Amino acid sequence: MKKALLIALASLTIGASTVAWSAGDAAAGKTKAAVCAACHAADGNSVNPEWPKLAGQHETYITKALHDFKDKARENALMSPQAAILSDQDMQDLAAYFSSQEAKPGAADMTKVELGEKIYRGGNIATGVAACAACHGPTGAGNPAAKFPSLQGQHATYTKLQLNMFRNGGRATDAGKMMRNIASKMSDAEIDAVSEYIAGLQK
Repeated sequence: MKKALLIALASLTIGASTVAWSAGDAAAGKTKAAVCAACHAADGNSVNPEWPKLAGQHETYITKALHDFKDKARENALMSPQAAILSDQDMQDLAAYFSSQEAKPGAADMTKVELGEKIYRGGNIATGVAACAACHGPTGAGNPAAKFPSLQGQHATYTKLQLNMFRNGGRATDAGKMMRNIASKMSDAEIDAVSEYIAGLQK
């Protein structure tokens, strides 16, 4: 009994030290992020609407995305080679840095937000489109434990690109095909509108 207890305690100690060792270092991440600044800007608030804002994104999601690019589960001509050279610690440091940055608010096309809000908050029962808020929250804050990203203020162009990729099968990194199943039922107008609505979401 005592031997079993000692083994269990030792395992817990090793596990705790591993977690502590593998935690991201934001200061180290800032230095490593110099190369990322060309596309995502130094503080993670990208200017090009085709490249995502990383500022304020959850550490868990950034780390997952980088692993997906490195493992070729997700392909991108720019990101795949960048992620290929990163170690696990590099990814965690970069995630810690970008998540600590303040995301700048986005702006929505007000002619499209009415439909966008309807889809985001209530989905489309007739076609089986689930409400985005169910996973990403009413303000788009996301769920770090489930690795559901924050969407607040994300570029509409980028969000639209990703929804279209989920719809046509060009992106398959969603657990249980959740995003693919939803996007496949969305019309062009719904994707466009919800992307605009998301761009205007704030805390």
